[in-house]
Amino acid sequence: MWWLIIPGVIVLFLAIILIRAMRFKPALQTKAAPSPVEVDKQRAVDALAAMVRCKTISSRDESLVDIREFDKFKELLKELYPKVHQVCAPEYISKSGILYHLKGESSAKPSVFMSHYDVVTVEEEAWEKPAFEGIIEDGVLWGRGTLDTKITLCGVMEAAETLLEKGFVPKNDMYFAFSGDEETSGNSAPDMVAELERRGVRPALVLDEGGAVVAGVFPGVKEPCALIGTAEKGLIDLEFQMESKGGHASAPPPHTLVGELAKAAVSIEANPFRRDLSPAVAEMFDTLGRYSTFVYRLIFANLWCFMPLLDSICKKTGGELNALVRTTCALTRMQGSTATNVLPPTAMLGANLRISSGGTVDGVLERLKKVINNDSIKLKLIYGMNPSTCSETAGEGWEKLKSAIAATWPESIISPYLMVAASDSRHYHRISKNVYRFSVMELTKEERGIIHGHNERIPVEKIGTAVGFYLRLLREC
Repeated sequence: MWWLIIPGVIVLFLAIILIRAMRFKPALQTKAAPSPVEVDKQRAVDALAAMVRCKTISSRDESLVDIREFDKFKELLKELYPKVHQVCAPEYISKSGILYHLKGESSAKPSVFMSHYDVVTVEEEAWEKPAFEGIIEDGVLWGRGTLDTKITLCGVMEAAETLLEKGFVPKNDMYFAFSGDEETSGNSAPDMVAELERRGVRPALVLDEGGAVVAGVFPGVKEPCALIGTAEKGLIDLEFQMESKGGHASAPPPHTLVGELAKAAVSIEANPFRRDLSPAVAEMFDTLGRYSTFVYRLIFANLWCFMPLLDSICKKTGGELNALVRTTCALTRMQGSTATNVLPPTAMLGANLRISSGGTVDGVLERLKKVINNDSIKLKLIYGMNPSTCSETAGEGWEKLKSAIAATWPESIISPYLMVAASDSRHYHRISKNVYRFSVMELTKEERGIIHGHNERIPVEKIGTAVGFYLRLLREC
């Protein structure tokens, strides 16, 4: 009789996954009503260009930081936004933190709008245009920080200045919190959070850089997706170190330090971390999967049986999708001898890891030790940070953010997602359950690729759109 049961089980299985896929459709949504705003686009473009001309490069080596450029930036804000500074004088917290408090009709549901004004270093010779001259050409503003992320700071301040010029008083208190050491995981953001915590501020909405409006990033979805980071992965900077007596390369040992470290590197890449479907990613799959083609809907509607298949695809392809579902380890540096005929007395392999929501710094280090299985290799932790908690995707803060996005990019699908990079917003989870990461731009694949890269630049029309988004959001908060 078993030969009669098996076909029945197969038919039942196929029926279940097909029915689930057919029912796996987007919920009906009402299109956002038009929400026109008046934006002084030229003023915003000129302001961002002026910000770019401040060479606010941060570094963990303070001797390389030109503090005069950071002071210049602070003075520039006073010049660009006199009304903001008249209504709410800035407080300077830690080494580079700038905090504005705009009083509202109530302090019950305050909002925090974040950004950072420091930028990463530049290899000037590799750029087509100078990185710090704020050149505008053919409708494009060139410069380091245009995308990451003086644009968000400019958007917030331009919106606030515009509204205050018209006598705007917000419904609730607002804070504008800008740090100048985000790129180096500095203390400005955590110190501002500590100050807000001391004052008893419990934000109903915190908004920082993160996701964006992007296309072609989710399997089977053609529409642009507005991705809001509701959580972010943890971070580890790590060195694998070895020592020996060195010597002449003409009489090498059976295994050199570089050889041992290379073997460790191969073992690490051959043994990726197990998958971890975090709440943020699960909600993203459930949201965007409903807009996929039918074949992909079969997978996302039935992850209970197809998750191993998706996991296999992720591991083989790598990239953004793979980074969403597991802890990743990128081997980025290797150092040994300064000469080819000398055995190095020390050698090092550098790695950057991004920890998924189910992991911890200690757990990741323990697993790496087991994978390399070599007691001669010492692990030196340079920096470690556990993953953030996941914010709520319900409530007033979330709905106001979604509303502003829908009114600015009406054709986009709004979805939570897990931010694979790190941001200052992680520090705010201890005072708020409503911490979101959304860079207020529609970004192409090329534009995403030049963040931290050569020739960073932004089309000027996107600057006005960013200001318009903040005008809508600030009016509602």
